Amino acid sequence: MTRIPTGRLFRTSEGSDLVLSRTFRAPSEDVWASITEPDRTARWFGPWEGHGAPGQTIKVRMVFEEQSPWYELRIEACEPPRRLAVSSLDESGAWRVELLLEERDGTTELRFVHHLDSEDMIGEVGPGWEYYLDMLVASRDGSPTPDFDDYYPSMRPHFLGLSQQG
Repeated sequence: MTRIPTGRLFRTSEGSDLVLSRTFRAPSEDVWASITEPDRTARWFGPWEGHGAPGQTIKVRMVFEEQSPWYELRIEACEPPRRLAVSSLDESGAWRVELLLEERDGTTELRFVHHLDSEDMIGEVGPGWEYYLDMLVASRDGSPTPDFDDYYPSMRPHFLGLSQQG
């Protein structure tokens, strides 16, 4: 199946923001549950354990990655049902992500923002987030689970092109 990349890149005074969005015919509280409750995150990203509160670190299992690794994720902000900000540090560097929800007339837009310290890995990161967000869509509407091969490497040129635009 051919997937169309949606990611956009915005340059800020602090770096670059990779922004992707999805829209759901659901109240923000329901979409919020899909991105914060362990049994629901397990359907599209992975389960988590720990005390989910600002300033706390939880452990998340990435069940759709090779070997399903666990990693630590720090909750920077949690403002139900509008904003979740998390960060982590791994061998690739620092990851700072925000999930922003806005509801209008029973429809909720999720804006996923990855605050990039560097655009070096955007060709790999962008397709990965597109895949995970479509996994979220599939977990909510019962559509078939997407295949990562439909995202990478075919979406890589789109994201590299974003980085090359001045």
